[in-house]
Amino acid sequence: MIPEHKIQEVLERVDLVGLVSRYVELKKAGREFKGRCPFHQEKTPSFYVVPEKRFYFCHGCRASGDAVSFVQRYLGKTFLDAVRDLAREVGVDLEAAQDPGARERQQLKEATDLAAEHFRALLWEEEGRRARAYLASRGISEETAKAFGLGWAPAAWTSLADRLTKAGMVEWGLNAGLVNRRNKGDGYFDFFRSRLIIPIRAPEGRPIAFGGRLVDAEEGPKYLNSRESRLYNKSETLFGMDQARDEIRRRKAAVLVEGYFDCIALHQEGVKHTVALCSTALTPGHLKVLGRAEARELFLLLDGDQAGLAAVERLAGPLLAAGAAAKVALLPQGDDPDTFIRREGAVGLERLLTEARPLTNHVFLTLLPQGKEASFEEKMAALERLKPVSAQLPVGLVRSAFFGALSAWCGLPAAELEASLRSKAPPPAVKPAPKPGQPPARGAAPQAPAPRPPPVKPPDALEALYVAAVLREPRLVVRDTFRVHDELSHPGLRLVLAHATSGHGAEDALFEAHDTLKRAVEAASRQLAEQQGSALEHYFLQLCRAIMLRRINQQLDYIKRTTSQMTGAIDLSEETKQLLSQRIELLSLKKRVEEEIRPSPPGTKAPMQPV
Repeated sequence: MIPEHKIQEVLERVDLVGLVSRYVELKKAGREFKGRCPFHQEKTPSFYVVPEKRFYFCHGCRASGDAVSFVQRYLGKTFLDAVRDLAREVGVDLEAAQDPGARERQQLKEATDLAAEHFRALLWEEEGRRARAYLASRGISEETAKAFGLGWAPAAWTSLADRLTKAGMVEWGLNAGLVNRRNKGDGYFDFFRSRLIIPIRAPEGRPIAFGGRLVDAEEGPKYLNSRESRLYNKSETLFGMDQARDEIRRRKAAVLVEGYFDCIALHQEGVKHTVALCSTALTPGHLKVLGRAEARELFLLLDGDQAGLAAVERLAGPLLAAGAAAKVALLPQGDDPDTFIRREGAVGLERLLTEARPLTNHVFLTLLPQGKEASFEEKMAALERLKPVSAQLPVGLVRSAFFGALSAWCGLPAAELEASLRSKAPPPAVKPAPKPGQPPARGAAPQAPAPRPPPVKPPDALEALYVAAVLREPRLVVRDTFRVHDELSHPGLRLVLAHATSGHGAEDALFEAHDTLKRAVEAASRQLAEQQGSALEHYFLQLCRAIMLRRINQQLDYIKRTTSQMTGAIDLSEETKQLLSQRIELLSLKKRVEEEIRPSPPGTKAPMQPV
């Protein structure tokens, strides 16, 4: 993806007057240049180029935009092609502008996409019958299997390797961990064989890795997972997040399980705010992912055996260190979430979640059931098991509150409990910067600060809603008679829109967008959550008209400022007469656009209303 700051650099370097003059005869008019609009037939010039602000506009047909927009509209180029053509012309190296790993990430994405489709197709062919039988034995329906993109890797050694080789991607597949190089001789062989394939997807829905469950074979571990890559970081990835995100936002809560099939089974039964770990460790990265999905409460739903109880202790440290509001839902002895939900259904599981107890209460009660009445030996044994938990708590309020609660439970002084484990405490999360003029610590080599990328400004709210609507339903873009898509003011939004409408798929459009942009579009998408079908189309048209009205008002303001300087003059210049004539046309156009805006259907919030 082209970095936004490079698109901005292209726009700043382009001589807009020189570019437009290749196709339009322009004459200087004060600080601007004017000519006959190339986008509609006119006798009186109403097309203006404003070099100071790097944009053009036409009072007659309402066309406006920057250099990229002009090339798109006049030459019929796509946004990406227009940017690349202008970049070559003004000497901006877009390839060098991308971070060193951008090309590799793109290769990994293409290889992973091909593998996901390869596995998915095989599951529903004759070769996948054993895998389908296994899914049926676990109660997984065909609808659920397709929703999670499940697939099948046959026993053949080179099924995927041959497909990648034919597509010219085998080296990319090697980097993605999809194939291995043969120890002897040339060639590659598949990493996943005789396995039901579970795609691990980014929150946006794109496959980034795979888990494989051994089926009808005895060789190899039961589960095999992709190794980490530039595309896949398991410490920042939660399985099922792409399916669970909307429900997590609705409930402001998430259910955390440890197994892929636990997560899939819960989703099938309607508990759609469930996610699973892709490893045994819970990290701050996972908690950030949940935080971005607005999860304010986390339910731990782990196996009802000794391993499940140990897992709670393992997860308690990072959760308590982050101050997360976590609860533990206790499964019956011997149950796992998969078997429980199949037996008790969603109603039974919701009851279990309702009865969940706070994490600290669960840990104290599990490790020291008798509390203050426990023997000295029992207390010492419990404290020993709590050392790994307390060692992860940073010095500060969280740590003090933990030892206060522990003191109240076991009857030992909080200060002495903390003192006994003080050497285990990690330093504060944020290390204070040295004061100005203060030398670096002894033995530490001074380091130059890493260059920061230019800040990304948040997009306009109406434009973010426009893009969110197109991401949900790409066909809407053809209903945009005002060509808003050519004139979005934020380069990042235009880049996202270009990816969404260029055949790459709407779900991939935000994959590498900047977090600032991603948050704005995701927030807009949530605002559109209730709009479907004709209601969404009506809302989209309202958006187009609202943005159009704003443009008209901006042009009216410009004319007002320009003509006000001539107040009191007896003879108006030809230019001022034209502007006043165009003002009348704009007011007429504004009236027509306003008349097109009808009240929204019941239950639909108009785009100009506060949210």
